[in-house]
Amino acid sequence: MKSKQVLIAAFVVLSMFAAGCLKSDSNPSSNCTPNTTGVPTAAEVSAVQAHLTANSITATQHPSGLFYKINVQGTGATPTATSRVTVKYTGKLTNGSVFDQNTTGTTFTLNQLITGWQIGLPLIQKGGSIDLYLPPTLGYGCNSVGGIPAGSITIFNIELIDVL
Repeated sequence: MKSKQVLIAAFVVLSMFAAGCLKSDSNPSSNCTPNTTGVPTAAEVSAVQAHLTANSITATQHPSGLFYKINVQGTGATPTATSRVTVKYTGKLTNGSVFDQNTTGTTFTLNQLITGWQIGLPLIQKGGSIDLYLPPTLGYGCNSVGGIPAGSITIFNIELIDVL
């Protein structure tokens, strides 16, 4: 009988633990509506445009819905989805707070990064730099990640050091 109670207790504890792992990172109080289409909504695009206008930033709208400003085009190789890229970058929110930064250079495989980077980095070449203004769908969506609240517009200044 005692082994049956231990087994039941273990099952309950494991079930609770597993349920915690399955929990969504979505923030229900953020008014963020999950978008699994991969295409930013008109409201997301308008919010990015409003931020750019309010801050007198001139950026180009990509057909994907992201906005970008090429600071330096670069002259080397252009990254593809499977390229390993070495970058220096700063990630900010629209209020100016920095949520991530690498000033020494770090290497990633491009197709393992957020969609906005996968679209934006091939717009420049090795040695180039670009500012990306990403609607939530092309960034972190309705997920709270680190210091990024759910449904946030994210802004990245990226310097493409190398394409491997």
